[in-house]
Amino acid sequence: MKLIIAGASGLVATEIIRQSLRSRDITTVLALARKPVAAPEGTTAADATKLKSVIIDDYETYPDHVKREFSGADACIWTVAITPTKSKTYAFEDVKRICQTSTLAGFRAMADAGPARPFRFLYMSGSAAERDQTKRPIVLAEYLLMRGETENQVLEFAASQQPPGSVQASVAKPGLITGHETVFRSVWGTALRYIGVIPHVSIEELVAAMLHQVKNGFEKDALYGGDLQRIGVQALRETAKES
Repeated sequence: MKLIIAGASGLVATEIIRQSLRSRDITTVLALARKPVAAPEGTTAADATKLKSVIIDDYETYPDHVKREFSGADACIWTVAITPTKSKTYAFEDVKRICQTSTLAGFRAMADAGPARPFRFLYMSGSAAERDQTKRPIVLAEYLLMRGETENQVLEFAASQQPPGSVQASVAKPGLITGHETVFRSVWGTALRYIGVIPHVSIEELVAAMLHQVKNGFEKDALYGGDLQRIGVQALRETAKES
């Protein structure tokens, strides 16, 4: 399997690379980013050979040499975005360009590059992104509606491709993502999961679930925290049995 990871220098993307390089099913990992990406610490020399860093100056524009790298790809996990908190420090036009325009430009470039069929595109969004454009979220309304509109556009583009089913899409919508590298966040996230305040999924579970879905097919077009946690736990168990 040839997997594209877009936004490959981020925290979640680094864990995607880590698990992908260890996966027997994945033979090539294209790390798409605006700067060189190396294999995560602890990766074996043999696994590191599966990684290829592809530098892109602008996620809205895809030169021919980048499109050639996309040829034959089986799937993409798209993580490029500006988070809700950071969105307040940018002009909304820039936030929309990065979160929406770039996503659709990248998806189109991959679909046009001669990928494998089916080609699976998993867009990483957030649990509060609102697809129903008639609703008005209480906070960050403009941002959450834009992210929901992007989800709609991703799904609509996939559905428009011929023949039907040749390009498939889904959206990962985690809530709070925790990791062992941040003790406070992990403990706080576990407490929130226990009392049911905010959906919680560990970064390991999230990534294992996303990789399972691009390998085996999407359960549905919106994978929320509970879905991702359930799929991820099972996928990690299966991986542990194989090792």
